[in-house]
Amino acid sequence: MFEMKKIVCAVDVREPSHVTMEYAAELATRLGAELTLLHVSHLPPASAVTAEKALEQWRAEAESRVGAPVRARLLFGDAIPEILRLAQETNCGLLVVGARGRASVARRVLGSVAERVIASAPCPVLVVHDHRLVEKSDEAEEIAQYR
Repeated sequence: MFEMKKIVCAVDVREPSHVTMEYAAELATRLGAELTLLHVSHLPPASAVTAEKALEQWRAEAESRVGAPVRARLLFGDAIPEILRLAQETNCGLLVVGARGRASVARRVLGSVAERVIASAPCPVLVVHDHRLVEKSDEAEEIAQYR
């Protein structure tokens, strides 16, 4: 059985992934686990000031939700290998990632980043899907193709 004493939550510091942070903070509280928020930027480090400020705001909010210190890591490069690398380095017990709900039905369930993280993660992965993000008309159109 995995010990979930360390949780890494990957966020893109935009509103759609806020619910992902909320779930991770709730789990960290209930499990008494350490929480690390991770944002991976494709921008060069010198251009990531906005992401750094946003991540700090999210960290402060998560910390107030958890009632304990929360770490924040800003990494640079391709999201998938960086998420997996940090999970391995921190020996985390649970990775929390969000699903955006775009593209095909399969991608609505997971999302390309979540799907690829699940395939290679060194620990269990919780995929948080914010149902409010799915556009009803697109969903109905897509589902109608499979009837």
